[in-house]
Amino acid sequence: MEYVRLGATGLKVSRLALGCMSYGDPAVPGAHPWALTEDKAGPFFRQAVDLGITFWDTANVYQAGTSEEITGRAIREFSRREDIVLATKVRGRMHDGPGGEGLSRKAVLEQVDASLTRLGTDYIDLYQIHRFDDDTPVEETMEALHDIVKAGKVRYLGASSMYAWQFAKLQHAAGLGGWTRFVSMQNQYNLLRRQDEPELMAMCGDMGVGLVPYSPNGKGRLARPAGEQSARSRTDHVVRSFDSPRDEPVINAVQQVAESRGVPMAHIALAWVLRNPLVCAPILGATRPHHLQQAVEALDLSLSDDEAAALESPYVNAGPSWF
Repeated sequence: MEYVRLGATGLKVSRLALGCMSYGDPAVPGAHPWALTEDKAGPFFRQAVDLGITFWDTANVYQAGTSEEITGRAIREFSRREDIVLATKVRGRMHDGPGGEGLSRKAVLEQVDASLTRLGTDYIDLYQIHRFDDDTPVEETMEALHDIVKAGKVRYLGASSMYAWQFAKLQHAAGLGGWTRFVSMQNQYNLLRRQDEPELMAMCGDMGVGLVPYSPNGKGRLARPAGEQSARSRTDHVVRSFDSPRDEPVINAVQQVAESRGVPMAHIALAWVLRNPLVCAPILGATRPHHLQQAVEALDLSLSDDEAAALESPYVNAGPSWF
């Protein structure tokens, strides 16, 4: 496993991150029906540790908090807290009431404590806002986030998918207030969704903000031939949105390069994301034994300029896509 600095910080993270949205109780309200229960998720946490993947990402809203609970117990069972870079998020709806969602001061202070309890830890390495909150002044959000950093509950701050102007507004407010700024951006980035390249990602590069993109395999679409379905794609409306005539030529291009190299399609899709120098650690969701192993193997694969051009040429910009 390779280890890199997260953006301009001194924090070292594994070159690949384990995405824990796939884990939790599928029976709780609002949960993904394809989520893996704790007994089924355990082998993936163990495999991540064995492979050196020590950067783990979850969120308070994943399976109504049960993903955080499972992730916290997995750290204690398979590793040590000091060996894991633990990331979670705040913004989504957890319950009724003024502190149940959003990025108000009340919500941030309430939800960070709730996440700490579920995770079974006294600090979070990377605390990320889960989208922009139009209903809260950016100054209120940034000061509240700064306060939980200074209280020792959080080590670093990150953000997730939003417009570049929104991210700039948040960072500017932090600078004016003398508050902690964001060091990372978790946005969707893959061969099918490249809308962030000219604005948000370029801004992050200029600011020294590291990218930890999710869905490097395009919700699994770039890991199998066009038209093939999975358990998730049959039930998840977000994944079904990738069933588009616009996307099929890109998927076909990935298949062609993979066949010429004699490697799985997932290798090619991930190698292309890793090719971007702004990317620190793509986030991988693993629900089958080969997923993490294949991802680690892809670290050794370098695409030629001609291969990259063949993969990129069929792309059509479809506008913002944050899910």
